[in-house]
Amino acid sequence: MARRWDYPRLVLALVLAVYGWFLATQPGHFGFVDNIDLAIHETGHLVFAPFGQFMSVLGGTLLQLIVPLTFAGYFALKGDWQAATVPLWWTGQSCWNIARYISDARAQDLPLVGGGEHDWLWILDELGLLHRDLAIGRVVHGAGILLYLTSVIAGVLLARRRVPVEPL
Repeated sequence: MARRWDYPRLVLALVLAVYGWFLATQPGHFGFVDNIDLAIHETGHLVFAPFGQFMSVLGGTLLQLIVPLTFAGYFALKGDWQAATVPLWWTGQSCWNIARYISDARAQDLPLVGGGEHDWLWILDELGLLHRDLAIGRVVHGAGILLYLTSVIAGVLLARRRVPVEPL
């Protein structure tokens, strides 16, 4: 068996690497994927509302992580590890948005949808951790970096496929 590059998959991994680097280093940028994350986040508040106020508020962030991880799990169960790297990348990217939101808890500089209450101000205040918003945000951002790096490295490695060698 020889190894050959699957160029479309390699290009996808490299595009995600470059775009992810841009997003990780430009925290104020709001792009296409962020619109998807926002819709999922807001839906999460409704999905988790039956479980009480705390879960309703936290539910936006939870669903923002659950959705891409569900896709990653689906592809992993199907054995398509290359495909699983894309929603894993998405989870990392989503962590960066969550980290920015957490870090903004005390400052409240981010514009909120509908001008509502700041989720992470409320959550961290309820937990007595409001004074740790920046530190928690850094940890979540770091987790996003690890997911991003894992997905990109795996994507590149998995783009190198084993193919049968034809006899001469």
